[in-house]
Amino acid sequence: MTLSSMTGFGRAEGHFENYSWVWEIRSVNGKALDIRMRIPPGLDAIDQYVKSVLKKSISRGNINVSLQLQKDTTESAVNINQSALDKLVEVAKKAAKKHDLPMPAIDRILSIRDVVQITDMEEEEQTLEARNKALEQSFEEAVAALTQSRDVEGAATFKMLSNIIDDIERLLENGEEIAAAQPELIKKKFEDKVKELIGSNSGLDEERLSQEIVILATKADVKEETERLRAHIAAARLLISEKGPVGRKMDFLIQEFNRETNTLCSKSSDITLTNIGLSLKSAVDQLREQVQNVE
Repeated sequence: MTLSSMTGFGRAEGHFENYSWVWEIRSVNGKALDIRMRIPPGLDAIDQYVKSVLKKSISRGNINVSLQLQKDTTESAVNINQSALDKLVEVAKKAAKKHDLPMPAIDRILSIRDVVQITDMEEEEQTLEARNKALEQSFEEAVAALTQSRDVEGAATFKMLSNIIDDIERLLENGEEIAAAQPELIKKKFEDKVKELIGSNSGLDEERLSQEIVILATKADVKEETERLRAHIAAARLLISEKGPVGRKMDFLIQEFNRETNTLCSKSSDITLTNIGLSLKSAVDQLREQVQNVE
């Protein structure tokens, strides 16, 4: 069993020196591969790496990737605008002398905008490259967890699809038994109708009567539809056991299932066969619903 679902979740934690992070990947069904990312700025190289890995691992689904990155301790550089500080101190001295006021505390002067600037110290390029490499390895762990999650969900979907296909086959077998008796039932109904209308069919052309019965039986013949349905059942079982993405192929096959069940219902001249056809349509709808989440 290799069926993969488009629903899954992957998470991985990691750290490097004074950095720590958490990767989270969420996946839901989608017509194609749609990757949406939420990562801190300044990680353009990581952005491209993430997309590359996902495209190699996943072919369909709406993927949401988030990275929470924290720096545990920060070494900062303090830069003082000495020219601005000197001018402010000079102004403060003159104002204090002129108005006979005490000098303002130095911390008040230093708190004035642009006098003191505190910035994070730049890290060496080699350190950042090593951190990014650790981030990439951690992301691969999250992708592996996501893939496993999708496979587990795929196993459950495989069982449901298999059960539905078995139900379709059982309904089809019942329908074939009823369909096999339809020609004789059509003949009897036609003859009974003629007798009802004219009282006796002794005066009718037997050859013409036979021709009419054959025409009616041909119109009601569903053997072609049941044979195609059997072929579709075999194809469905083969598809859900194949390696790789099969969702799109299953979508197309379900359209064929639906076409044949519709024709079977329209051709049916027996209420029991019609009910079986309606049950087949319901089972095909269940099949379609489950396939929407298959990669």
